[in-house]
Amino acid sequence: MKTLFALLLLGFVVTAAPAFAADPIVGTWILNVSKSKFSSGAAPKAVTRTYTESAGVYTVDQLITSADGKEVPYKVQYREGQDEPISGANGIDSIHATKVSANTWDFVMKSAGKEVGHVHRTVSADGKTLTVHNTGKQPTGGTGDHTLVFDRK
Repeated sequence: MKTLFALLLLGFVVTAAPAFAADPIVGTWILNVSKSKFSSGAAPKAVTRTYTESAGVYTVDQLITSADGKEVPYKVQYREGQDEPISGANGIDSIHATKVSANTWDFVMKSAGKEVGHVHRTVSADGKTLTVHNTGKQPTGGTGDHTLVFDRK
């Protein structure tokens, strides 16, 4: 009887664990420059993004190494369904996040309440690849249509 109970408990834990797993975005991601596409401007040499989550608030810490070797840090916080202020993003003053599915989020970039850009972000089913499609205003100040492909570190 004890063995049966132990097996049932173990089976429940194994099958229920994915339901309680952290968001697949959480972790560190490294830009795969060769797989990424940039419609304007020079491609960065490197980008590292680290996503964390606490009580429904996500934080993205990003370090961009530009084509000329200059390092540019960038940090933003967001939560689903709310406009969150952004600073240091050259013409973007807030972001609105919408969770589409467990692996996909959409973001509207705003300036003075008007949409100026859009981001569509998806983590692959195996959790190893992050694809970010940015259109419109970019945090660097320009505009474009960029597809960034990141590998999980």
